[in-house]
Amino acid sequence: MANKGPSYGLSREVQSKIDKKYDPELEDRLVQWIIAQCGDSVGQPQPGKQGFQQWLKDGCVLCELINSLAKDSKLVKKIQNSAMAFKQMEQISQFLGAAERYGVTKSDIFQTVDLWEGKDLAAVQMTLMSLGSLAVTKDDGCYRGDPSWFHKKSQENKREFSDEQLKEGQSVIGLQMGTNKGASQAGMTGYGRPRQIFNN
Repeated sequence: MANKGPSYGLSREVQSKIDKKYDPELEDRLVQWIIAQCGDSVGQPQPGKQGFQQWLKDGCVLCELINSLAKDSKLVKKIQNSAMAFKQMEQISQFLGAAERYGVTKSDIFQTVDLWEGKDLAAVQMTLMSLGSLAVTKDDGCYRGDPSWFHKKSQENKREFSDEQLKEGQSVIGLQMGTNKGASQAGMTGYGRPRQIFNN
């Protein structure tokens, strides 16, 4: 964690809500996948949120992960282990840029401080989940691990229609337009007449 004092009031409430989103079971699955994908050289984190953060904090494990998913060229050219804060944050930023180039959407990507300061580790988990889902969906032979750990993303299913089929479709009234079957004017009163109310 960064050198910050405890938060109070609204800041504490917000931080506790963010902390509740963190999933320990998902952490186990992600650790298993990262080790299966990168090999035993990345090591094993201490169990728990703090251990997970410390394991990924320098960015080296994340960069190894994204490089192992690339088929031909490495997405992160230089991985350097450093104890200096700005170097570690730079490494995390390189991973985030590589993940975006790999295909992870911008809305699924965490901020550097979410990991480095431990502000929102649930966002880190969601980025890794999105990366894993994308790797399973691409099915290019680079993914290692159990495919059931991640769901496959939906893919485009393009259809081609001939001109004849398109013209045929113009003559059909879609059901969402409504129907007039069984409609009649029985029981309608003439327009402009007041409603008759009798009091017995």
